Amino acid sequence: MRHLYSFLHTIIYIIPLCLTSCIDAEDYDDDPMGNFEALWRIIDEQYCFLDYKAEEYGLDWDEVYDRYSQDIVSGMTDKDLFNVFDRMLAELRDGHVNLYTGFDVARYWDWYEDYPKNFSDSIQRIYLGKDYHIASGMKYKVLDDNVGYVYYESFSDAVGNGNLSDMLQELAICKGLIIDVRNNSGGQLTNASRIAARFTNEKVLTGYILHKTGPGHSDFSEPYPIYLEPSNSVRWQKPVCVLTNRSAYSATNDFVNSMNQLPNVTLVGDKTGGGSGLPFSSELPNGWSIRFSASPMLDPQMNQLEFGIEPDVKVDMTSADMQRGKDTIIERARQILAEKALQ
Repeated sequence: MRHLYSFLHTIIYIIPLCLTSCIDAEDYDDDPMGNFEALWRIIDEQYCFLDYKAEEYGLDWDEVYDRYSQDIVSGMTDKDLFNVFDRMLAELRDGHVNLYTGFDVARYWDWYEDYPKNFSDSIQRIYLGKDYHIASGMKYKVLDDNVGYVYYESFSDAVGNGNLSDMLQELAICKGLIIDVRNNSGGQLTNASRIAARFTNEKVLTGYILHKTGPGHSDFSEPYPIYLEPSNSVRWQKPVCVLTNRSAYSATNDFVNSMNQLPNVTLVGDKTGGGSGLPFSSELPNGWSIRFSASPMLDPQMNQLEFGIEPDVKVDMTSADMQRGKDTIIERARQILAEKALQ
């Protein structure tokens, strides 16, 4: 697995550098139109989802150029220019696309803000109580029906093999396990694979990755397979429910996809937020930094994961349950695990 992620990092950080050399900030004037041309061209030649999003919702990047170039005028302020760029980049509907300036950050958050939250910090604290364990960002305990509950807030929180072994040994008495990654907006892919490796006994194909090989929208390498290797340490053998909502994004989306390929796992909750394009950064003539999706990741059936993964069991939190201090999604997962324990 270490070799796989070394390969992925090569794709992200080396190959795009070769492509970026074709778009040099010095080739464009440091004025409103020069910066506009540079930004539009970077996305046109290096962004990895233009064809896919044209199919999904009719995105036409040439039409976007025509429309937004009309808003560029000589002598416009940096903030006015930023506002144009912000609106133009939002056409991509991608949470991995950001424009960084000294005074603001352009971002697209509709991938979760336009949907039910399906998570409550205050209600979750009722389930965790005060006697839960903490291991490198993972909060866990045994619920009163002998189901293990693990909440992992961010894949940016490093997880070691010792942490995972200690946790799984502590939860070994449980009849099933809930892994809650709701509101986890991502982080490090290595953490995602290290955790998922504890839930398989064999090498499993979890998907493919591609990288741009040229400036055309369809210029991609051959798909490179991604495998999940079983851990050499303690592995979980009982049923698992993974809880998801729209705020499960990026590396969390990758983790959910990996877990979705395993026979003992049931996805419960809402569709994930997506974010399957591995990001890369470039720079405009004025020094603003643009981050964008550069390498798409697909599932084993070669399906795009950019707009999220559907759960096996769709559940929304209800207001009636919330008023009673109950989490509808957790309760449905407990029911599923109880049923599986009887099989």
